Amino acid sequence: MNTSNAEAPRAIIVMGVSGCGKSSVARLIAERIGYDQVEGDDLHPASNVEKMSAGIPLEDADRWPWLDLVGAELARERQTGVVVTCSALKKAYRDRLRAAAGQKLAFVFLNGSEALLTERIGARAGHFMPTTLLRSQLDTLEDPTGEPGVVTVDIDNPLKVIADKAVAGLGAVSFS
Repeated sequence: MNTSNAEAPRAIIVMGVSGCGKSSVARLIAERIGYDQVEGDDLHPASNVEKMSAGIPLEDADRWPWLDLVGAELARERQTGVVVTCSALKKAYRDRLRAAAGQKLAFVFLNGSEALLTERIGARAGHFMPTTLLRSQLDTLEDPTGEPGVVTVDIDNPLKVIADKAVAGLGAVSFS
């Protein structure tokens, strides 16, 4: 992706359910294209983290304030672009983020099977999101494939391949 291209998105969200690799892929994308990277989980209010840690799914009322903080990061003036991680499970959430960004906003949707996601969540340590909440996230997910500005990447590949496909897709993303 040519970051000097005026048409290239300056704001990117790496999205998907828990365990899809948002943080790892976002970090690689940001490194490759020279953008800042923001971990969306760090923006959750403590009450959200407490709920999820207890195995309680978030409701829309819990997510709106968090999405507003993510949107503020997207809109913040930067010397470089930004890659932010955010589950962005519903179209209404993505539309709210698009409005908040104040610029073209691209989404990299990391898509994978429930079995692979369950395996990945079970293998990671130190994260507040338990495997038991995966089903509620999958039930909430409104697949963004086909929406303007969305690149869908299958996560059943090595991390480097996933990032390569994401960066290639971002270079050709259509916003219409």
